[in-house]
Amino acid sequence: MTMLMTEEDRPHAIVSIVGMGGLGKTTLARKVYNHVEVRHHFDYLAWVYISQQCKPREVLLSVLMKVLSPSKDERELIEKLDENEMWKRLFDALKEKRYLVVLDDIWRSEDWEILKPAFPRGRKGSKILFTTRNRNVALNADPCNTPMELSLLTNDESWNLLCRKAFPRSKMGSQCCSEEFEKLGKEMVKKCGGLPLAIVVLGGLLATKQSLAQWEMVHKNIHGHLKGLPHQDHQYGAVNKILVLSYNDLPYHLEPCFLYLGHYPEDWEISKSELIQLWIGEGFISPSLESKEILMEDVGEQFLEELINRSLVQVWRRDYTGTKVKTCRIHDLLRDLCTKKAKEEKFLEIIQQSSAEFDVTLAKPLLRRISIHPSERKVHLKGKHPKLRSLLLPQDVKLIEFFISKCKIFKFLRVLTLLRRNVIKWHVSVEIGNLQHLRYLKLGCYGEMILPQSIGRLKSLYTLYIKYETHIVIPYVVFKLERLRHIILKRTRWCERGFRWRLGFTSKNIETLKYIEVDERLIENNVVLRLTNIQSLGLVFTRSEYVKPILILLTKLQRLRSLSFDILDNSILSYLDLEPLSQCHHLSKLRLTGAIEGVPNSSHRVLEFLPPNIVKLTLDSCNMSQDPMGVLEKLCHLRIFYLSKAYNGRKMICSANGFPQLDFLQIGNLIKLEEWEIEEGAMPCLRRLELVNVSLGMFPEGLRYITTLQEMSLVGLSSSLEERIKVIDEREGEDFYKVRHIPSIDFVKLLDSTSFEVITLH
Repeated sequence: MTMLMTEEDRPHAIVSIVGMGGLGKTTLARKVYNHVEVRHHFDYLAWVYISQQCKPREVLLSVLMKVLSPSKDERELIEKLDENEMWKRLFDALKEKRYLVVLDDIWRSEDWEILKPAFPRGRKGSKILFTTRNRNVALNADPCNTPMELSLLTNDESWNLLCRKAFPRSKMGSQCCSEEFEKLGKEMVKKCGGLPLAIVVLGGLLATKQSLAQWEMVHKNIHGHLKGLPHQDHQYGAVNKILVLSYNDLPYHLEPCFLYLGHYPEDWEISKSELIQLWIGEGFISPSLESKEILMEDVGEQFLEELINRSLVQVWRRDYTGTKVKTCRIHDLLRDLCTKKAKEEKFLEIIQQSSAEFDVTLAKPLLRRISIHPSERKVHLKGKHPKLRSLLLPQDVKLIEFFISKCKIFKFLRVLTLLRRNVIKWHVSVEIGNLQHLRYLKLGCYGEMILPQSIGRLKSLYTLYIKYETHIVIPYVVFKLERLRHIILKRTRWCERGFRWRLGFTSKNIETLKYIEVDERLIENNVVLRLTNIQSLGLVFTRSEYVKPILILLTKLQRLRSLSFDILDNSILSYLDLEPLSQCHHLSKLRLTGAIEGVPNSSHRVLEFLPPNIVKLTLDSCNMSQDPMGVLEKLCHLRIFYLSKAYNGRKMICSANGFPQLDFLQIGNLIKLEEWEIEEGAMPCLRRLELVNVSLGMFPEGLRYITTLQEMSLVGLSSSLEERIKVIDEREGEDFYKVRHIPSIDFVKLLDSTSFEVITLH
């Protein structure tokens, strides 16, 4: 960390962490990158994965997105830049800032030479952090800095790490101290050669073994394999054998789930919800495992947790609850095992598209499950593969155009992704109706999308995920697909009316439904009560009088966890009646968009009915004239709160002991807000604060009392606030609040813990 924070004044000062795969380079880099002092030291921070297939445009785009934090419209403009424009844009953004950019897992010096012109000298102290397996890459990039070479763990360190994994707290007991277990464990951990990844995976394997006989069997398998290896191959040989042993030890139901992870590109951040939906689509999770209490998605979560507990999958990000997995990753060496085993077992094949070709040609010899990793932004599939089951394209919808000309030649497909970029109106081919075995369908389009009537023949469909930009036409036959569990419509720009409820929509399996327009038919005959498995629901109200009747019905849906509704009716006479919402005790996530009060000072009568167990809350465009904080700060479980264009008042107060669990707060587009008062004891757990386009005349002095605050992001401040920002340090200069993402701010100043100074911004 000291090397990162030295004040070197030269271009391309590089700090490198070097070591073999599985040694912990990324883990160490991530820990340093997220350290509070490091995050406060730099104006801009960005992390990007390079891997063996370096794609310069994607690297530049990733850094730009993290540095600029653009709006959706700005993001789309940036994505349309050519590579040279992107180079210049990034150079200009960084040239007057102190920045830290992490290039994780860089393999070749040539890759750095291509990327280097995009990174200017920057302000004094700017750094680039490499993680690499190749010491020469580090030395060639910056001969002035000696690479940090990670050493292997000692025997004692290895044993301590193994104990933490093999004997988790919930299972610690007499066996942890048993001499027999310790002797076997120490012999096995020596075979790991001090490599942390091997030790962690071995620990995950041993954690599933309760008896001494089972430990002896693992010991025997490791020892027997290494006997035949030359001495110089023991280190990686042991690692590979331990990884293979962990794979071979997987229960039958987890094998395909693990191998499936290999279809994602190297260092990919994997969405848990998408992964589980794909597992279901592939048939890895049998409907027979489902019961009234447990859905297939719940089983999928259990499967993922088992892989995590075995240390075969890493948790990358937690969701809004702070406990459940949101995204995960798989280590490169484990991914190598996945792809190798997947091909050996004829499970999955990866097609790496040549940079010079747009076409991908299929043929019978290919495996039944194919993942395409394009090097270009356009992929055209041709050829025949009548036994193809899955056609996977894990890359971002916005980067790739992917289409096939004749669906009928792939009639056994279960999983399919189709993307179109440069079309104003996309009439999805009627041939898609021939894919009658399809279970997972993802469609993406930059223009208008029109689905054909033939989609009603997809009787096996579980998930329909559609991302579009302007308009979508959905035929009513979609709502007669009885196996549908997830209907997700995402518009890339602004919100519009949802799709209309159809009387023929009788599926009781629906778990995700976004977004549906509420009308009389949805209220009549209590049809909402048919959605007994619904967990995530998005509603659009064109008339405010529909809100209360629907909410009364929703109180009876015990599985409902996430609710989002938009109010498009601006003719509210008094106020929105949300009283039934207070009875939705299972609800933990709520988004409310649109006006909620028809007469001034009535918003409190609305907000006081918010469910007490809410963990994540978004209020957008609510047109409130009363300060909402007095009511909302009583939500004792609230961790994440977004407030945007929702309050028209001039003053806001956060009281002592209010928001006791709040971890993240974003306040945006409150153009009339002039004063924000924070009392001592308010928001005692707040770690991140974002202010976007606010008109505060003074920075709230009460932030001095929030000693947990680690990061502030300020965008589009009023001119008066830009001239007078107060930043307080309560820890004797060792820690301070960070101002970043402000184009007009050139520096941030450390303050004495007892003073309250003014920083002049330029």
